[in-house]
Amino acid sequence: MMAKLIRNTGGGAALFLYSMLARAEYAINLQQPESPIAYQIFHLHTLILWVCVGIFVVVFGAMFYSIFKHRKSVGHKAAHFHENTTVEIIWTIVPFFILMGMAFPATQTVLAMRDTSVPDMTVKVTGYQWKWEYDYQKEGIKFISSLATPKDQIDNKAEKGEHYLLEVDNPMVVPTGKKIRVLLAANDVIHAWWVPAFGVKQDAIPGFIKDTWFKVDKPGTYRGQCAELCGKDHGFMPIVVEAKEPAEYAKWVADQQAKVAAAAQNADKVFTLAELKAMGEKVYATNCVACHQANGAGIPNVFKALDGSATVKGPKQGHAEVVLNGRTGTAMQAFGKQLSDTDIAAVVTYERNSWSNNTGDAIQPSEVKALRK
Repeated sequence: MMAKLIRNTGGGAALFLYSMLARAEYAINLQQPESPIAYQIFHLHTLILWVCVGIFVVVFGAMFYSIFKHRKSVGHKAAHFHENTTVEIIWTIVPFFILMGMAFPATQTVLAMRDTSVPDMTVKVTGYQWKWEYDYQKEGIKFISSLATPKDQIDNKAEKGEHYLLEVDNPMVVPTGKKIRVLLAANDVIHAWWVPAFGVKQDAIPGFIKDTWFKVDKPGTYRGQCAELCGKDHGFMPIVVEAKEPAEYAKWVADQQAKVAAAAQNADKVFTLAELKAMGEKVYATNCVACHQANGAGIPNVFKALDGSATVKGPKQGHAEVVLNGRTGTAMQAFGKQLSDTDIAAVVTYERNSWSNNTGDAIQPSEVKALRK
């Protein structure tokens, strides 16, 4: 059918139509607003747009009318004059009042965006290359949120999913109807936490604490991305926020606190090498594979290989210390604040017993805990 349409139309029009159909999912306006600030931004955008349309119609309408009605071909001759004080006053005063009319609602919106006072709850969000950490300090909950899109989709070996590059393993969860204050920081480079439906876009800058807020009344899943170019995997750093009714949110908090308690108990548990390696493979896939690759070969001249590495094959305490504290002057960041003792023990054990590495040893969470001191 497509080939017939191309033949009958000479090709160009059909290809144009086909490309438009392929882009039918894209919108030409802002996302549907789902927070008070987003609504203000949306309506401000619409207001300014119509003001610009009005200016366009008046200015270009007058210009085209003058060109058409006073053209030389119908006998008009150009007038010669230098100044017209009245006209100059008018075209100074009118734009002034137009700008003031736009500035007033714009200022109201900006002030509302910056008003983070009296929040119902606060969540600290820290950007890492290339994931987000969410710290619910009052509830004692902290977790890392990483891209969940399968690598086969990224490598074009599988069909793209509905939320390609906009899905994570651990979404941020918030209650509906509450003012959520977000404290933003970064561990390495500048990131930006951006959720269009909330009207929120705030830079996360190393060494600084920035803040913003949102309030969402409708339960659902809202998606965003890092909006600051932050390195080679910048495009693989999505944000997912799940808004739940207060009762559902309270249940989620209880479940997360139970997981925290279980993780604390695991810190004193002795695991077998096989158990640690199985857990470590998942930790590696979430936190290490972007730089060191699935085969442990790294990226030449950028990220060192772990396969055959002297550090990985050396003393396990030294290997664990590198994962805990990072390595100064290199791209190897410290994972001590991001990962639990169990996670670090697991990923170290996995690296020491994968690919051509075959040390045959394991490090326990209790040993990692001792290295933190």
